[in-house]
Amino acid sequence: MAEHPLLGGIEAGGTKFVCAVGTGPNDLRALARFPTTTPDETLSRVIDFFQKQPEPIAALGIGSFGPVDPDPASPTYGYITTTPKPGWAHTDVAGTLRRALNVPVAFDTDVNAAALGEHRWGAGRGLHTFVYLTIGTGIGGGAIVNGRRHHGHQHPEMGHLLIPRLPDDNRPGICPFHGDCLEGLASGPAIAARWGRPAPELPPSHPAWDQVAHYLALGLTNLILTLSPQRLILGGGVMHQTHLFPRLRQKVAACLNGYVTLPDLETFIVPPALGDRAGVLGALALAEEVLA
Repeated sequence: MAEHPLLGGIEAGGTKFVCAVGTGPNDLRALARFPTTTPDETLSRVIDFFQKQPEPIAALGIGSFGPVDPDPASPTYGYITTTPKPGWAHTDVAGTLRRALNVPVAFDTDVNAAALGEHRWGAGRGLHTFVYLTIGTGIGGGAIVNGRRHHGHQHPEMGHLLIPRLPDDNRPGICPFHGDCLEGLASGPAIAARWGRPAPELPPSHPAWDQVAHYLALGLTNLILTLSPQRLILGGGVMHQTHLFPRLRQKVAACLNGYVTLPDLETFIVPPALGDRAGVLGALALAEEVLA
């Protein structure tokens, strides 16, 4: 096998799929994005993308929206399981692509893949324990713990941490499962539903942002106290509102109230070094792992 085999990566999101061919951030030979529609249509477009490449890939990594089954010993490994996204529950993503492309496939959550990408090439380099949290259409978190992607009975669902609403907040959370969880209160759709305008249309002075920062800070504080990460990396469309970072640092420090020692918050709560490519690059890193 070549010293640097050609890899395929897929960031399988609930809104869009991103497919890439390459070996890393400095060697991306092809990249495609298309909407997530039905499983048959979307996976057919994925297969077509890889089959039309001039060079075959040696392995494929998939980071998928979920919930998913990431256990290689499970008969449903590589499936999207109980997702509320219409038509996608119990879809065999990894198996369908493995059979069509005839390559080994590595599979995990989209956020664990993004965490792996940041560990390999980005803001997690040199760290053994950190959290990657995406705050966008949904909220999800992936963790690298002692240098490895963290799994347990299933996989972390950090976006569904239960969060108490502020006393003066009479807008219920929008999560269909939990109502007032982190995703239900602070995701992009939650902000739009609760304030009547999409997040990008709200100016930094809008009162929504102080509230969103409060809820996110509660979630981050719980993660700090649970996993003791060396860094928190926050990506996703909501975090494109960069004024949230200083607000979050201030509110997290206030929540912790001196109980634990933190490093410099400017370097502790940070955006992804790989930007919006963290997920698909992490999928390439997954593919690299399966060949190791």
